[in-house]
Amino acid sequence: MKTIGLIGGMSWESTVVYYKALNTFTKEKLGGLHSAKVLINSIDFAELEVLQRTGEWDKSADMLLDCAQSLQKAGADFILIGTNTMHKVAPQVASDISIPLLHIADATAQRLIKDGVTKVGLLGTAYTMEQDFYKGRLKEEFGLEVIVPNGVQRKLAHDVIYNELCLGKINQRSKQDYVEIINDLQEQGAEAVILGCTEITLLVSNEDTRVPLYDTTAIHAEAAVELALAD
Repeated sequence: MKTIGLIGGMSWESTVVYYKALNTFTKEKLGGLHSAKVLINSIDFAELEVLQRTGEWDKSADMLLDCAQSLQKAGADFILIGTNTMHKVAPQVASDISIPLLHIADATAQRLIKDGVTKVGLLGTAYTMEQDFYKGRLKEEFGLEVIVPNGVQRKLAHDVIYNELCLGKINQRSKQDYVEIINDLQEQGAEAVILGCTEITLLVSNEDTRVPLYDTTAIHAEAAVELALAD
């Protein structure tokens, strides 16, 4: 079994979900008392959030690269960045380590294609929904058509993530708002919706919507376990 290196803390709420998922999938694959081999380097999210908000992405890339290199030195066989948004700097991180980086958008796209989805809605932080590092990758490398909520909805979704979910707050009004946004994406032709922020899974699930939801945290974790157990 390979050792998974997880860069966490973005936020720690979703890192808890990652750790549980990695071990759950490992147990499902191997049975018995098996659990995942995981090294976690968890950052102080408050420091990173300031860099995000002020657009200092090079500094945030350096922060994550330090984490990745420390995990590599500690014995990790490959790296996960435990967040969708910070895959904006994944190319910089991947270029300066000698072990693979398992990209969350790639794992998600592969699952969508396997399920026959061609047009998908994307929910996440404003950075993920509005910038091209994520949806551009889905379009250019996997041929997916990606739609995002309107400006008002994007702001609402973003604010709920940072002001509620990252703080462990689950608000029923916010859940209703998210379901309405998801329903609107479906009405625009989305065959499925990507929960493109690792905290969103704390708020909504497939039981809440008519359209299939793709939980990127679970998909990323399962892909990591498959890689860890591969020959």
